[in-house]
Amino acid sequence: MSKDDVIETEGVVIEAMPGATFKVQIAGGHIITAYLSGKLWKNYIHVYEGDTVKLEMSPYDLTRGRIIWRSK
Repeated sequence: MSKDDVIETEGVVIEAMPGATFKVQIAGGHIITAYLSGKLWKNYIHVYEGDTVKLEMSPYDLTRGRIIWRSK
């Protein structure tokens, strides 16, 4: 699978869970589990409840995603 095959969407963090994972509500009211990308983890970017984030999701599993950007 190449980078072109991912689905990018935006959502709002509704719950922070252990291990840098988060519950994120995306458009349509769906709630997925997302984790921080390596770039955010490495640069100590903090994500809190209520933050708007950009996600990448695989077309094979639409219940999980990776947080790639945190909007201010």
